[in-house]
Amino acid sequence: MKYKPRLIKKYKDEIVPALQKQFGYKSIMQVPGLTKISVNQGLGAAITDKKMIDTGIEEMTNITGQLAVATKSKKDISNFKLRKGMPVGVRVTLRGEKMYEFLDRLISVAIPRVRDFRGINDKGFDGRGNYTFGVPEQIIFPEIEIDKVNNINGMDVTLVTSAKTDKECMALLKEFGLPFKNQNK
Repeated sequence: MKYKPRLIKKYKDEIVPALQKQFGYKSIMQVPGLTKISVNQGLGAAITDKKMIDTGIEEMTNITGQLAVATKSKKDISNFKLRKGMPVGVRVTLRGEKMYEFLDRLISVAIPRVRDFRGINDKGFDGRGNYTFGVPEQIIFPEIEIDKVNNINGMDVTLVTSAKTDKECMALLKEFGLPFKNQNK
């Protein structure tokens, strides 16, 4: 039997009926779901140190389980000594089973390892049912060996859903287990 991530089963068995009851959807096809997760990391210091991009790609690949790619600058900015086409960051877009695996590890392992954690800010919604939040340092992921880290960098995680409103998106993410700060919405 092929392995399925546990969040897929949780979505089908628990989340869909809960959201159907909460929002009064007539069909399970109306229930919002997770479409993709984009993880990106800006490495502005990579302008002077070219090895930072290689390190960033390696770390991001270890964290997400999928090969990361370098992002390049789109235009010249002389104040930052930046030229068009220079690598300035790293990104990964996750879909399918890898997306659910990453979300599971993020919720159950990585987020609880954040120092002085009081919940995720609930102000990262974009008005179209998507949510973005920042991770302060990459060392919260168990895949990163702290001894080998030269620079501590943060990253942005964007959860793209099929929800039409922020309220639906927040309900979906709460059902998945994301610990929001303000739970009384």
